[in-house]
Amino acid sequence: MTSLKGVLIMAILTFLSACGGTTLTSYEGTSPQMDIKEYFSGPIKAWGIVQDRSGKVTRKFDVDMVGSWDGDIGTLEEKFHYYDGKTQQRTWTITKLDGGNYEGRAGDIIGKADGQQAGNAVRWAYQMNLEVGDNTYKITFDDWMFLMNDGVLINRSYLKKFGITMAELTIFMQKQE
Repeated sequence: MTSLKGVLIMAILTFLSACGGTTLTSYEGTSPQMDIKEYFSGPIKAWGIVQDRSGKVTRKFDVDMVGSWDGDIGTLEEKFHYYDGKTQQRTWTITKLDGGNYEGRAGDIIGKADGQQAGNAVRWAYQMNLEVGDNTYKITFDDWMFLMNDGVLINRSYLKKFGITMAELTIFMQKQE
């Protein structure tokens, strides 16, 4: 009976450690090497979709972005063009901190966004008041960005409420020359 108990405990511990998710340190040394200041400088074109919990695409959009930096302070202007005809603008102020860490602020972000960069990956964590129909929800964003070849950046965002993923956002970005 004792060995069965030990096997069960090991199985539970293995399951729990697998549920912990991927950490940013897993991407240290991966390439191409991401540099937030370099990537978010100049014009960027992006295309995205939002999917609900079942995977159904609920929204499609294009984004025009322009980034600029003054030392370790960056500004990223975003103009969203939704396929339903609506538009939205957001201005990020991004501050480069020590050790691959960043901080971001925007008008519709609650407090600040915490960012980290390692290898080809960037992770942002923040909260936003998100309007859905006539309601506004406080949503936690778990953003993962991965730099690819040819100036392409893939962004996967998990939109969570009470720790449960309610929707996913996928954006493909490409630096413009």
